[in-house]
Amino acid sequence: MTKLAGVLLTAAVMSGVTSDTAPAQRSVTMPPETAVYGASGLPGYPLVQRHCVTCHSAQYVTTQPPVSNRSYWEATVRKMKKPFGAQFPDEDVPAMVDYLVKTYGAERTR
Repeated sequence: MTKLAGVLLTAAVMSGVTSDTAPAQRSVTMPPETAVYGASGLPGYPLVQRHCVTCHSAQYVTTQPPVSNRSYWEATVRKMKKPFGAQFPDEDVPAMVDYLVKTYGAERTR
């Protein structure tokens, strides 16, 4: 347990907060997603749609530098898999990278 967690736990116990006196849980309804990945006939397009939006908005790719080269996108996709734990097969990586670099990166056509 971290020092901060220990302090917070001690403070909660000393203040008399229990599960019976804790504030009620609240639910949050998020607005519908409006960002979408750029449509493409590239094989990586449906893979990115399937694999990437399980963890983040499609808008995330638009925050990446538009001059990002293929090695940048490959490192980014692989980072999503490990250490972040994205669940997609290794064999999908090349097609996903190809789509991302050609749609959002240095190899895109204007």
